[in-house]
Amino acid sequence: MKKIVLSLIIVTALSTSCRKAHTCTCTTLQPGINDFTTVVTIDNTKSKATTTCTGFGMTVAGTATTTCELQ
Repeated sequence: MKKIVLSLIIVTALSTSCRKAHTCTCTTLQPGINDFTTVVTIDNTKSKATTTCTGFGMTVAGTATTTCELQ
């Protein structure tokens, strides 16, 4: 029983230690308008934060382009 409880504690500690705050920086470029940057904090694992961050990027009607990358 002690081994099971100890194993659960170790697994919980390892799974929560992988989560942390990641910074996602997005830059929007549009001809004729000043470029602007947005910073978003994503609290998750690095792989999930990367997926979320790159999902923010988009192109609108071929004029405005937003690109995002994890810092």
